[in-house]
Amino acid sequence: MAASPLELDVEGRTVRLSHPDKVYFPERGFTKLQVVRYYLAVAEPLLRAIGDRPTTLKRFPGGVTGDPFYAKRVPKGAPEWVRSVRVTFPSGRTADSVLPTEPAVLAWAAGLGTLDFHPWPVRSADVEHPDELRIDLDPQPGTGYAEAVEVAGVLREVLAEAGLVGFPKTSGGRGVHVLVRIAPRWDFVEVRHAVIALAREVQRRIPRQATVDWWKEDRGRRVFLDFNQAARDRTVASAWSIRGTPAATVSMPLTWERLPEVTPDDFDLATVPDLLAEHGDPHRELDEVACELDVALDWFERDRRDRDLGELPYPPDYPKMPGEPTRSRKASLEGLNRENEA
Repeated sequence: MAASPLELDVEGRTVRLSHPDKVYFPERGFTKLQVVRYYLAVAEPLLRAIGDRPTTLKRFPGGVTGDPFYAKRVPKGAPEWVRSVRVTFPSGRTADSVLPTEPAVLAWAAGLGTLDFHPWPVRSADVEHPDELRIDLDPQPGTGYAEAVEVAGVLREVLAEAGLVGFPKTSGGRGVHVLVRIAPRWDFVEVRHAVIALAREVQRRIPRQATVDWWKEDRGRRVFLDFNQAARDRTVASAWSIRGTPAATVSMPLTWERLPEVTPDDFDLATVPDLLAEHGDPHRELDEVACELDVALDWFERDRRDRDLGELPYPPDYPKMPGEPTRSRKASLEGLNRENEA
């Protein structure tokens, strides 16, 4: 017999939880209630990461063995205390997106089957100008976490030369994400250009280990610096998010010193709350300095002027963007040849 619905008191809010004993992670036996309790345990640092940001909910209503979907709008029947903010997609359509503001919102979302929280890199007061630059280091077949960490080390050097301070985290899979707090002065296109410039500089320094090639066939056994994760409406799972893996791994914020000492499997639903209690939030200082993008944008213009390297392709579901090259593998190869000749 299924367990009766459970009512949780979360700082004065009542969160109703149906089927609290439903198993979300069969391999580990973790239930919906355990997911909710996890998010309440990490609520403080998680809200620093996603609070006041429009957030897409990646929902797994059938658990990790079922098909997930991305909820980009506030679900019907949401409690009145779940706030929202309007965002505009590349198509021009708009939506009222969940705006996490308190622990009860996290518990409510987890009760809907949310495992990953995918925040936009903007705050509610200005949804057109990102205050966070994100670089996604995505290992390609034949590479893994160790290679992503190696590329991240070079990225750290490049960021420093551009006057930027990066904060790394595991993706929860084989990859690494690096976050940079920036002043909200630039639009999505400009922030993406800065990421492209930084990624190209990393590739120039270690071309056998890193690539910005958009076409999978051309990446080889290298780590892809996914510049399109900086495009409007593209997001990465937040720090502290549980990922939809059989082991319930977590996207774990780390210091640069710890990054090469760990493996992604060290961090999961069961281990992270104790690590947080013992060591605190490695990204607590992320908001202390808002960096400027002038140097990185100068690099983008330098590449355009001196190397004939400008825009790169957007994802196929995006409208044609200004200055974007033809979305074909041939055009991509021509750009790569120009880069190799530079």
